[in-house]
Amino acid sequence: MSGTNDEIKYSLEIDEIEEYAMTCLGTLVFADKHSRQSSIAGDSSKKQVDSLSLAFEDLFTMPYNIIQDYSLTIQHLDISNNMFSRNLQFLSEFDNLKSVNLDHNKIDDVTVFPNMPNLELLWLNHNCIKNLYPFIKNLHRSIPNLKYLCLMGNEAAPSYLNGGDFCDYIRYRLYVLSWFPHLVHLDDRIVTEQQLLQARKLFKQSLLEDFAMPECIKDLHNKIIYSKSSVSDRQRISDGTNLIV
Repeated sequence: MSGTNDEIKYSLEIDEIEEYAMTCLGTLVFADKHSRQSSIAGDSSKKQVDSLSLAFEDLFTMPYNIIQDYSLTIQHLDISNNMFSRNLQFLSEFDNLKSVNLDHNKIDDVTVFPNMPNLELLWLNHNCIKNLYPFIKNLHRSIPNLKYLCLMGNEAAPSYLNGGDFCDYIRYRLYVLSWFPHLVHLDDRIVTEQQLLQARKLFKQSLLEDFAMPECIKDLHNKIIYSKSSVSDRQRISDGTNLIV
């Protein structure tokens, strides 16, 4: 009889583990069954959802009931493998967001994120981003305090994943760091002080960004600067400059 009770107890423990099985996102976790409940300090009878996964749901917009029920508590949101594109204004409803996983969606060059000054982690792997400009500039305006950013698998992020060469990869990495000096991790590598210094030297942010000049003028200026930096970067690499990545 004792053996039977032990088997039942073990079975219940296994079921509980499977129900709250976690999938890893860096050092963050998301529940397989769409939400993870964590106890509010000082009151074990109350529960709040701080992480939400809606991956693989074929979503192109956020359901209203999700916003209504979870917008005040969610800190970590996984909406990967859906069809989100330029309709991301719903993210502004989640006041406490710290991380968003948008891997494998339809994000493109002109997608503009809402203002999210508290967001620290953003994953955009395998989307439709073909050009860094104006995407990175707009991203910085909306989410200036990012610490973790991942753009792998996009055409705008050349790497071994899409046939990009080393020079293209270095130029891409330093350009992104010039806009996001607070990053500690970009793609699959840690950001170093040397990389940040090189980024500041190669891509000095122009005073044009501080003035209300026509976008066409700013666009032309940034293309010229980016092109010059590309030539300079290739020359430095060919001359044997040690760019540590």
